[in-house]
Amino acid sequence: MDHYSIALIPGDGIGVDVVREGTKVLNTVSELHGGISFDYKEFDWSCEYYAKHGRMMPEDGLERLKDFDSIFLGAVGYPGVPDHVSLWGLLLPIRRQFEQYINLRPVKLLQGIQSPLAGKTSKDLDFIVIRENNEGEYSNIGGRIYEGTDADMAIQNSVFTRKGVERVLRYAFNLAQKQGKRKHVTAATKSNGINHTMPFWDEYVKKINQEYPDVTSNIVHIDALAAFFVSKPETMDIVVASNLFGDILTDLGAAIVGGLGIAPSANINPEKKYPSMFEPVHGSAPDIAGKGIANPLASIWCTSMMLDHLGHPESAKAIILAMEEVIQEKFVTPDLGGHATTEQVGNRICEKLKTRLK
Repeated sequence: MDHYSIALIPGDGIGVDVVREGTKVLNTVSELHGGISFDYKEFDWSCEYYAKHGRMMPEDGLERLKDFDSIFLGAVGYPGVPDHVSLWGLLLPIRRQFEQYINLRPVKLLQGIQSPLAGKTSKDLDFIVIRENNEGEYSNIGGRIYEGTDADMAIQNSVFTRKGVERVLRYAFNLAQKQGKRKHVTAATKSNGINHTMPFWDEYVKKINQEYPDVTSNIVHIDALAAFFVSKPETMDIVVASNLFGDILTDLGAAIVGGLGIAPSANINPEKKYPSMFEPVHGSAPDIAGKGIANPLASIWCTSMMLDHLGHPESAKAIILAMEEVIQEKFVTPDLGGHATTEQVGNRICEKLKTRLK
């Protein structure tokens, strides 16, 4: 029996709704598999917690989380709490202290969903974006001076280290070697305009590629690459990018396969020294929280990624196939043109799993 401890952080808004359905799917897999079990501990860390305590999580929050096998996060964000407060108070400390330096985002068109890109099918839209998740343009180095005067000024420094760049690139090339359809890595850059960090990045792309002679690569300027996501996504296999570029590209990737409502993500510590964190990226959407219309597919997809990371690829695949069955039956929430509730979609996917994992 493989036993896993899962920290649940539903967070704000629809995070509560969709984590509930994701947990239901994990429990169904556990019941049907017979060799997997889960223990959960829920934490109420959120913007509501911030309103009561003046911080997004307790001072010892990271210490409480460090021994779990995985973290399942719903969403953070609520009107009245600035985004930089909610993110830097909860999400980003977890990513950094637990060295979750890989942000994994599949760009995959599920069967039954129509892409906004004319003529593109699930065969054309099936690749992975790897975003560097700990440093780069989102480094917490810089400051503000002379606020409220004519000399008002802000500086934000980008930090690219050899260690940080090499490890994300090596992960990308390794993934291309093992799972890539074409064993090809596309690296985002902007070395024609950013003349220190981006040539540094490009240099290490070429260097790491030498360790993987069976994998090809190319380096593409971020503006052109964004256009290629739209004009020729079928040429993509494994895409790797810095923190900011990866953030932008992955939201674009979600848009071309149906929207953020079905977009999952994984914040991975590949060495498993610390827990990895799995989260849908659709945000907290407080205006529809508790109404039963939030789409749980992104959260449920996260459970598939979690199981894959924990070493159960067959169960992970079964969840994706069950999702596709439900989508093709049009048994979906209103954002995808259906009439099902959040709970009903979760229940239907669990029913499909019972036929696949029996």
